[in-house]
Amino acid sequence: MRLKLHLSPPATKLLKSNIRITGSKSESNRLLLLQALYPNIGIDNLSNSDDAQVMQKGLNTSKGVVDIHHAGTAMRFLTGYFASQEGKEVLLTGSRRMTERPIKVLVDALHKLGAEIAYEKNDGYPPIRIKGKKLTRNKVSLPANISSQYISALLLVAPGLGNGLELDLKGEITSVPYIKMTLALLEQIGVRTTFEGNKIKVYPEESVNSKTLVVESDWSSASYFYSIVALSTVGSEVILSSYKKNSLQGDSVLAGIYKNWGVDTDFRENEISLRKVADLKPENLNLELSNAPDTAQTIAVTCFGLGVGCHLTGLHTLKIKETDRLVALDTELSKLGADIIVSDKDLILRPSYQMNKDVAIDTYNDHRMAMAFAPLAMKTSIYVNDAEVVSKSYPDFWKDLEILGLTIRKS
Repeated sequence: MRLKLHLSPPATKLLKSNIRITGSKSESNRLLLLQALYPNIGIDNLSNSDDAQVMQKGLNTSKGVVDIHHAGTAMRFLTGYFASQEGKEVLLTGSRRMTERPIKVLVDALHKLGAEIAYEKNDGYPPIRIKGKKLTRNKVSLPANISSQYISALLLVAPGLGNGLELDLKGEITSVPYIKMTLALLEQIGVRTTFEGNKIKVYPEESVNSKTLVVESDWSSASYFYSIVALSTVGSEVILSSYKKNSLQGDSVLAGIYKNWGVDTDFRENEISLRKVADLKPENLNLELSNAPDTAQTIAVTCFGLGVGCHLTGLHTLKIKETDRLVALDTELSKLGADIIVSDKDLILRPSYQMNKDVAIDTYNDHRMAMAFAPLAMKTSIYVNDAEVVSKSYPDFWKDLEILGLTIRKS
């Protein structure tokens, strides 16, 4: 049965809470793949998300059907993994939406490296049948403006290839922080890499020294608390753990972005304090988010909640996420009374002075739709349909909102 929740504002908008968020889904899935290649690697603070569990289950499979459901990261990463694992043969599939999300760019690159991958139904889309082989070719090129997950999928398996990998990215690179995250994790386990201009090289490594890596908590999950604090009153403070100032995660740019609305970030030992220090409402905010596209939904909703305008660009990868996130934002914000225009790569929100009450937000099997809209409960009561979708990345989300004082009940 689908879970529908009714969210109402807290008794006071002066917030004082401590929240612990589990490890980053992005870091966890990268490290899980590296651990499969090098079993002597240990992982602490692993994400408790559905995506991480699906990834673990897939990595422990040698043959048969591997169903990753809605987990796009797992689809891309496991495609590279199974293609490079001699003796493994699987049918990699997922939800109906997953069969609509393109995989051709990655499959073509793997074919050039000698992989044996066939489309089971529609050319360019899952499900795909993979027969693992020892890959010895080591040079391939990719368009640079694609999802960084295609690039990371190749980089993660590269040290296990016979001759490593030389990757040539054509054009302007999208989501550089995610690529740098992958390379940094490789370096941390002892794999040598270089990234100069548009060329990336990963050197082969048969074995690495035993080491335990600690996954930083998820900055994408932190975004919803930034939004809540921005919509609260001056003096509010929410402390989140475990975070570090020199983060590998691209979404850590939130600390700078939310200064625009009077939210300060204080980095402490293994935690951050989010404090509302001023009521700032810039008339219109222009943000280029190609390096942090997962923050776009949260930022757009924050702007609407504050009655301010924004122009968000660099959003072309949102079209191929769990849903078409730009179309979904247009639909749901319009229901609330927003004046919004979207294209295939940007979003314009004009300042709004009204917010419709008790609107039911549809989530489209997209965890970030549910969580991005939830902070509006600081301003008005809303419904969230299919609210269980948050388990994809943040299973404890609704419990943590109750800690903040929001009233949440099943409807």
